[in-house]
Amino acid sequence: MPGGARISFNCVTSSLSSLKNCQSYINTGMDIATHVALDLVESSNDVEDVKSMEDVMLEYAAMDRELNHYMRAVEETVNQIKREKPENVPDLKKLVKEKFTALESKNSDSDLQENEKYMYFKDQLKEMRKQFCHGSDNDNEAIEQIDEDIAVTQSQMNFICPITQMEMKRPVRNKVCGHTYEEDAILKIIQTRKQQKKKVRCPKIGCSHVDVKGSDLVPDEALKRAIDSQNKQRWSTLDKSAGYAAATEKICY
Repeated sequence: MPGGARISFNCVTSSLSSLKNCQSYINTGMDIATHVALDLVESSNDVEDVKSMEDVMLEYAAMDRELNHYMRAVEETVNQIKREKPENVPDLKKLVKEKFTALESKNSDSDLQENEKYMYFKDQLKEMRKQFCHGSDNDNEAIEQIDEDIAVTQSQMNFICPITQMEMKRPVRNKVCGHTYEEDAILKIIQTRKQQKKKVRCPKIGCSHVDVKGSDLVPDEALKRAIDSQNKQRWSTLDKSAGYAAATEKICY
């Protein structure tokens, strides 16, 4: 056929769209597994259960990698056919399988470890343990009260947004420098600087990072949970104090 065979890729495009929907389900599953693991650390820190969630994350990461390889194989095959314009309709299934096999042959465990959602999972677990795991009773007894007060003060300092100077409600962390900000506050600065065609310096005093981007910001679930936990304890203390004051007033009068 002059100019090559005319091939319709409508079915291929539809199939790729379906595969991308499958990928969204994988992402949702990884988000759920992350939240379950954080719940476990916050409540009891059951090592075995948390490890099982990590295994689930790695399984999801493997599924995500396989799906990415297959979609890439399909896209590369389609682009190759469009570029070469063969006289006869080629065996699409065979070509895709060859490219997919070639991509899968390069797999390694490090691929899974570098999955973005898995890395976020590990990072949040680490931060969560910092916030909620305080060591054994014997260790706690060995710590002086003044050291505990300093630790609490430092922790509360981390709850304050460097932009608003208020306690954060929706903290996001910069993957580049590790600093956290109130989501709305940092996004507003980024948007304003973008309109001015200027870069955004990290608002944290002393930080040398001079190009904060929205794509570098991730929700800091561990920090949010720590803030919420402190607020619950604060309200619980206030409720108890109010109850004690009311009881005392009743007795005295």
